[in-house]
Amino acid sequence: MDSAKFGAHEIKQKVTMAAAEQEDTYLVPDLKAGAVHVNEIIIKRSRFITTIGHTAGAAACREFIDKISAQYADATHNCYAFNGTKPESTAVCGCSDDGEPHGTAGQPMLNVVLHCGIGELTAVVTRYFGGILLGTGGLVKAYQDSVKEALQTLPVTERLIPAQLELEVEHQTVGVVLYQLPFFRAEVLEQDFAQRAHFVLRLPKSRAAEFAALIKDKSRGRALIKIDGQDFV
Repeated sequence: MDSAKFGAHEIKQKVTMAAAEQEDTYLVPDLKAGAVHVNEIIIKRSRFITTIGHTAGAAACREFIDKISAQYADATHNCYAFNGTKPESTAVCGCSDDGEPHGTAGQPMLNVVLHCGIGELTAVVTRYFGGILLGTGGLVKAYQDSVKEALQTLPVTERLIPAQLELEVEHQTVGVVLYQLPFFRAEVLEQDFAQRAHFVLRLPKSRAAEFAALIKDKSRGRALIKIDGQDFV
């Protein structure tokens, strides 16, 4: 019975750690600086060219939109949607119909961008009108499908959500700190062994408070700790 209880606890711990790891990362476009991902579809003789870039933050999103719009300055429309942070977040997002009927391009594109499971992404759909009107419903579908199809072949990679932890401990606690680093996926950015040992660490944000509490306990409250510049007490 005792072994069964231990096994259940072990499984729960693994599930908790897996959930924490999922919270620590999200997918972003795997594109080098300045690189773009392009896909084109033709609907009733209109060309829909989707250009996607990796854009972290509002400034990067705007710069990318301006760049692609200038590249296709002769197009009928350059509609766009962007999310400058993690998937599903509306903290840094926006869209534009760029002359298409209101609500037929930008917002449908944004719905795809926000809920595709990929963050830090801007999509510009360039349209060259082919002479056949698509109607409201046809436009919505065309712009959504343009982004969806481009996303299907977009290379992605995982981005870690980090925290920075500053740590000052007595020398007898250094061994504890070093031993715990791999368990918390912590990386040493700086270290100094003067009168007291000083570390600057980077680790997953969701594990930072747990790590800090452990070191506080092992040092009997004598460790001085900051997480992202804020004192941990």
